[in-house]
Amino acid sequence: MRQATTIITVDTHGQSLTEITRPVTAWVREQGMDEGLLTLFCRHTSASLIIQENAAPEVKTDILDYFARIAPEDARAYAHDDEGPDDMPAHLRSILTGIQLSIPLIGGRLMLGTWQGIYLFEHRRAPHRRQIAIHMAGM
Repeated sequence: MRQATTIITVDTHGQSLTEITRPVTAWVREQGMDEGLLTLFCRHTSASLIIQENAAPEVKTDILDYFARIAPEDARAYAHDDEGPDDMPAHLRSILTGIQLSIPLIGGRLMLGTWQGIYLFEHRRAPHRRQIAIHMAGM
């Protein structure tokens, strides 16, 4: 059994879904493993990780609109607003989507479906520099 780790940095442009599939799969290939498990961990409480369709751009728009409805930026709704009206909704959105993903590696390839991509989901309005810790265990 082998293990490999790294941290990638992703610059976001405010509330958005930034696809990170390419840099993640490139790093996985560099490790030269055939079978294993990849774990991605977002080191933040106001951003998250998701696997979602990467073909139709409308999917990203619909996801952003949906989360704006279920965790709205309404200062009257939250006691925690230390960093502005988008702060607490960002925390709620990351709770709902999660900060960790696990993806099997079989035959040297991540087992993502045809239209699946890995995304960093930025929940804050301002641009941020986000870190994602990556760990792979396998052979």
